[in-house]
Amino acid sequence: MRTAPAGPTAQGAGLAGDRIVTAGSTARVLVAAAARALRGVDCADLGHATSASRFAVARNAGRGPLTVAQAGEVDGERVAGWIADQYPRQRYPAVLLGAPHAAAVHLAVALGVPWLPTGFEMTAHWTHGAVDRPAAALDQGAAFAARILAGNSGLHLRQVHCPASRGASAGTAISLVARWRVLPVAYARFLADRLTPGAAVLLVDDARRWPVSDSGQGHSFQLGCPASGLRPVDFHPDSPALRQVLRAAGATGDGWEPPAVTAAGESAEHGVEPEFVRALGHWAGGRGHELRQVGVPHPGALSAATADLYRSWLRRAGKTGDRLVVECGRVFDPWQVVRAGLVPYWCENATRRSVEEVEWWLAGSEPFSSVDVLPESPGLRSPAVAGLPQWLAVAAFGRRRRALDRTAARGYPVASVATRRATEVLRGQPYDLPTPPPLSVGDALAGLREAGAPLGLAVS
Repeated sequence: MRTAPAGPTAQGAGLAGDRIVTAGSTARVLVAAAARALRGVDCADLGHATSASRFAVARNAGRGPLTVAQAGEVDGERVAGWIADQYPRQRYPAVLLGAPHAAAVHLAVALGVPWLPTGFEMTAHWTHGAVDRPAAALDQGAAFAARILAGNSGLHLRQVHCPASRGASAGTAISLVARWRVLPVAYARFLADRLTPGAAVLLVDDARRWPVSDSGQGHSFQLGCPASGLRPVDFHPDSPALRQVLRAAGATGDGWEPPAVTAAGESAEHGVEPEFVRALGHWAGGRGHELRQVGVPHPGALSAATADLYRSWLRRAGKTGDRLVVECGRVFDPWQVVRAGLVPYWCENATRRSVEEVEWWLAGSEPFSSVDVLPESPGLRSPAVAGLPQWLAVAAFGRRRRALDRTAARGYPVASVATRRATEVLRGQPYDLPTPPPLSVGDALAGLREAGAPLGLAVS
């Protein structure tokens, strides 16, 4: 088994884990919500602002983008320890690891087990940066990544330059997704200490692909991202969609010269590193644990399969499974979902593509008596963003109750809301206690396989 080598932590130096990880980033919020749910606590204290505005909020909170001087203090092992330490100290019958999908967190909460991300986001200062200078962003990011990788050989750093999802902030800060290529020592220790004998290890992988430029030195560059709602071709200099995005970010686009693509079929930024999969499988096999994998072709596939699984789980416990909440981005609360006996469907973001996926799923599902919709405002304007009428169309699937959260809708798509907004809304739902007994791993995998196979979900 490959585990992370000692980094800055070994010398007692280095930034704290919560200082390294971008404030308000998806994986950070999902870990916080999952850990609270396992304690029977909701997300009322999670005030992270959502959308592109989180970068400004992070600066005000003292957890802003990292400086060049701080790059050498980044320690991936310290981050892994900070994540693992958030969970209650008890034994678990399984563990979920993988890409930052809230549907995976809902699955973990139904199983009563932790969720551990296989990567984390960082942002770095980009002095004199520009939204429409991707080549300059690559140069800046490569230099910054080299300083991090000097003390973190167990990481791969994927730089993402995407004005379509980050707006003007793409010109002021470099965005890096650090993906573990090895099993961090802190994770290995957590699994050894917290798993019951024979516990299952479940790995959820984001199987989406995106063109990248890979230096072969542990740093790769990605222009655009799937979460933007656009396609790789939309980031071509002649693309009308790109020109619209750059104008909205206050850029002319005159310097938009994409770096050469070296790999057209690489995993997108939230994919799991193959070396990590091998290391996790080696660890699990050597200790009597079975590694099971779930390949996700797009977030909607996992969301739909998890929603169907929740519905059957609730009904087996004598509940109706007839009330749906459609969450989005970082606006979600897994504990309140279970407390109220709701069926959760998670949209990765507010793009038309994400909302169309939930519409198609609802159209083919048994009707729900109520549908509550909690859209996350993206904080910017983009041709790929869903309009409020499309969100209202989702709510209209409810037979008796059709609710689009007014606070989230106010100022959409530029005004942001806090993660805790989901808690405030869901606290108004009637209680449906007691909560069902935890799902078994066997039932969960069988349910995912049955519901997800038509959507391309691969369960092995």
